[in-house]
Amino acid sequence: MSGTTDGEETSLTTGALARRLGVSPTTLRSWDRRYGIGPAVRTDGRHRRWTPRDVAVLEAMCRLTSAGAPPAEAARAAKESAAPGPGSGAIPMTTPASAPRARSRAAGPLPLGDVRQECRGLARAAVRLDAPAVEEQLTAAVETHGLAVAWQEVMVPTLHAVGRKWASSEDRYVEVEHLLSWHMSTALRRCAGPPVRRGGALGPGPVVLACVPGEQHTLALEALKAGLGELRLPTRMFGAAVPVEALTAAVDRLGPAAVVLWAQSRSTASLPLARHIAGAQWGVKGARGSPLVMLGGPGWLGRAGRGMLRPTTLQGALESLAALYADGPPPDLSRGHGPA
Repeated sequence: MSGTTDGEETSLTTGALARRLGVSPTTLRSWDRRYGIGPAVRTDGRHRRWTPRDVAVLEAMCRLTSAGAPPAEAARAAKESAAPGPGSGAIPMTTPASAPRARSRAAGPLPLGDVRQECRGLARAAVRLDAPAVEEQLTAAVETHGLAVAWQEVMVPTLHAVGRKWASSEDRYVEVEHLLSWHMSTALRRCAGPPVRRGGALGPGPVVLACVPGEQHTLALEALKAGLGELRLPTRMFGAAVPVEALTAAVDRLGPAAVVLWAQSRSTASLPLARHIAGAQWGVKGARGSPLVMLGGPGWLGRAGRGMLRPTTLQGALESLAALYADGPPPDLSRGHGPA
């Protein structure tokens, strides 16, 4: 016989298990230290290896804490649920009757649907308000898939799931949405890098990023800014609810290559404002310039702006804006690119 059991052959490292469960390695070590939920196998050097039975205990722990059970009670119930019954080596996967009931206002699982596995780990971490795990999941998504895919296929679906749960749960998920949004913003700003400084006055101006008046949602603009930063293209971020007068003054002073106007809802989207910005001019007589206007966000849905771009993906927006700084034909204004 070899000295390795089947359980050891299929055991996981702490990092791999943390990614699978949507928690941070620090959380797993803390649960081991505080509640005795640790790995059955420790290799030389005290490295942890988690067996299928260990994983079953931790999955139960995650389900119970996500349902609002205090960690100490969840740990006791999780260990009981994974204990084999008399005469059986099987691990029961149901929660025992003695397990603590979820508190009436506790956060439960999010309605994610068919999404990437990373969304599920991120959602579980957010519902538990496990900030280290949320940050780790976001960082890993960007490093693994790149900014555009991480935004479109990991961050956005998870954020939308939180929003749907919030809307149907009488504001019981406000804290989850706020924590997730804050960490997404932090991750995006980390990607953006320092502002780009361009020498000389010739050449295209920067891309101006602004929410329309009354609009407070800035995350999508932050994602676009991060992507433009990766491309080393100049930007000016003005953020939420920019008054018309302030936006007009900024356009006049900067002479931007493009102005991106974000509207999350139809009540804030204003085509007259977009046309006003598109009609702005600067420069000396005979060589005046005007900005390309890009409409971003679901608020513009069904509202056509002649001569304006309305991309439907972050990647599409980046490609259109990057074309303004490349030698070659300008972007085709007759087609929408793939959502910003």
